[in-house]
Amino acid sequence: MKIKLNSKMILEKEFKRQMKGYNVDEVDQFLDIIMEDYDNFNKMIEELQAENERLKKELENATKKQQIPQQTLGNTNFDILKRLSNLEKHVFGSKLYD
Repeated sequence: MKIKLNSKMILEKEFKRQMKGYNVDEVDQFLDIIMEDYDNFNKMIEELQAENERLKKELENATKKQQIPQQTLGNTNFDILKRLSNLEKHVFGSKLYD
């Protein structure tokens, strides 16, 4: 999606005049409003892009802080497997290992 106009292009646009044309002053006033909107939209886009970048960095930093070291994960997994094995022995007895 490409933006085709900006406020400068709108300001500099010249229209041919004809006998039964539009009121030039009304068209100019309306184009002034359009130019103002374009400027506001551009400002909003820039602010939202900056906020988006800031939020991406915050998310990246938060994710880095929450990462658990691999060694801790390995120990946790080993503990879980050991507990599971003990539970199986208790529930099924020696029949499981015969």
